[in-house]
Amino acid sequence: MDNQKNLLIAVVLSVVILVGFDFFFKPKKPFEENSVEQAQMNQREDSGEDVNLPSINSQIENKANENDKLVEERITFNSKRLTGTINLIGATMDDLSLKDYFETINKESKIKILNPVSSTSPYFLRIGWASPDKSVKLPNKDSRWKSLKKSYSENEKIELEWNNGEGLTFFRTIEFDENFLISVVDKVQNKSPKTIKLTNFSYLRRLNYRPANKFFILHEGPLGVFNDTLKEVSYDEIEENNEIIETTKNGWIGYTDHYWQVTIFPETNETFKARFKNLKNRNNSVQIDFINENIKTLKSGESLKTKSYIFAGAKEVPLIDQYIKKIGINKLDLSVDFGWFYFLTKPLFYALHFLSSLVGNFGVGIIILTICIRIVLFPLANKSFKSMNSMRMITPEIQRIRERYKDDRQRMNQEMFAMYKEKKINPAAGCLPILIQIPIFFALYKVLFVSIEMRHAPFFGWIQDLSAPDPTSLFNLFGLIPWDTPAFLTIGIWPILMGVTMFLQQKINPPPPDPIQAKIFMMLPFIFTFLLATFPSGMVVYWTVNNILSIAQQYILLRKQSKENINQRS
Repeated sequence: MDNQKNLLIAVVLSVVILVGFDFFFKPKKPFEENSVEQAQMNQREDSGEDVNLPSINSQIENKANENDKLVEERITFNSKRLTGTINLIGATMDDLSLKDYFETINKESKIKILNPVSSTSPYFLRIGWASPDKSVKLPNKDSRWKSLKKSYSENEKIELEWNNGEGLTFFRTIEFDENFLISVVDKVQNKSPKTIKLTNFSYLRRLNYRPANKFFILHEGPLGVFNDTLKEVSYDEIEENNEIIETTKNGWIGYTDHYWQVTIFPETNETFKARFKNLKNRNNSVQIDFINENIKTLKSGESLKTKSYIFAGAKEVPLIDQYIKKIGINKLDLSVDFGWFYFLTKPLFYALHFLSSLVGNFGVGIIILTICIRIVLFPLANKSFKSMNSMRMITPEIQRIRERYKDDRQRMNQEMFAMYKEKKINPAAGCLPILIQIPIFFALYKVLFVSIEMRHAPFFGWIQDLSAPDPTSLFNLFGLIPWDTPAFLTIGIWPILMGVTMFLQQKINPPPPDPIQAKIFMMLPFIFTFLLATFPSGMVVYWTVNNILSIAQQYILLRKQSKENINQRS
């Protein structure tokens, strides 16, 4: 009676937790885009460049008055996959959108990668020059650059120019490739009588950033590769340390979101100092930057050139791998969070990418890949099942021992181990194959989670976006009742199928010897149905198909072993 009471309490508490989590911890609404107060505050926060890199404590400091009005003078550009504008004041890249990715499946609004200072969540990039000589007049965030054109179309290079009025002329050429790589060539001509020492820097600033979702298995935020090692930095870590500095060659630094990223890096042969800096604002306001450690000397009548790169776009793994080969961006593929099992995750991604491209449906690709993995792991599963079935055969005898010696725990264990020895059964024999399978299935889970190919990918029927939860709900009879169910009650058809198949799978498996454990295990399908209802549909499809294959596999192996037992008796 007490066991049943405890079980009922556990079920009630599970429901309360699910409901309470949705009610109390539902993600907050994003900033209103038309918030004038927020935009004005962002303008004040951008009052200075605040690069202040350790190599050069120079004129890269605050020069603007906080009360200055925001001035904009823009040119437009279009490449094959990018579109946006550049503010000629400071040559600021702060308006960048993706042409072929959208906020929703309705394709009404493009994904914005960079946002102006006047927006509620500014996200912008500037490239500049620094000198140890503070008397040298250099372009800053308030400098007005010149452009020969107001608008640039595909395959056109953007040409900018700025003159300091003291003999130094700065030229900037911005070129977009057919995807998401932006190359920036800066040239300086020295027509002054002085010898000038210069180096280049870039910084990327993000203010008031609130991730749409926070996932414990996925890093979103600042990161970089330094000395061949990926470094993922949390906002809390930056706030605690104020700034984090790395010196490296052939590396990169940037921000990553779930599906998008912006990274900046100089030419691969340059050694640079990179930094993550807390801007001491609120809501995850951080600046990342790098400065070239190689200070160049520019004599009168000479000129010098530097080149840097920007990757701003979708985290398409095949494309990123191409850039690694093409221009040598060291380990840029690590920006896609494939996790600890990278050696498994990336091959699985390419297998899924190939299969989904072959059949023309990402969901079908998931199913085919799941089947292939089950076939490869069949020998291990067979061994595990044989061990579990042997345990099933002696379960009645184990239960009798438990009843007989329920008041003598030590004697109970002795008798159980004696039976295992007599029957030549190792209770742990079925665990090792399962432990081997866990990294593989977790790697596949990770692939599904990070793959941009699954975003807005249709499946069949009501599933038009595999990256979104199943939109149907049991509690409005799957749309027959005109009622918008709360989030915690949106339990769609696929999560229910997953729960049913998980229940059937547990019924086939031998129950745990302990009756309380057995009851808890029977609760798991119910709990997981609620839990996975909020997961992307693609993952639920994977779990459901995996459960069905497990049931079929266990059924086949059970029939096979039953025939073997009959033959042995005869």
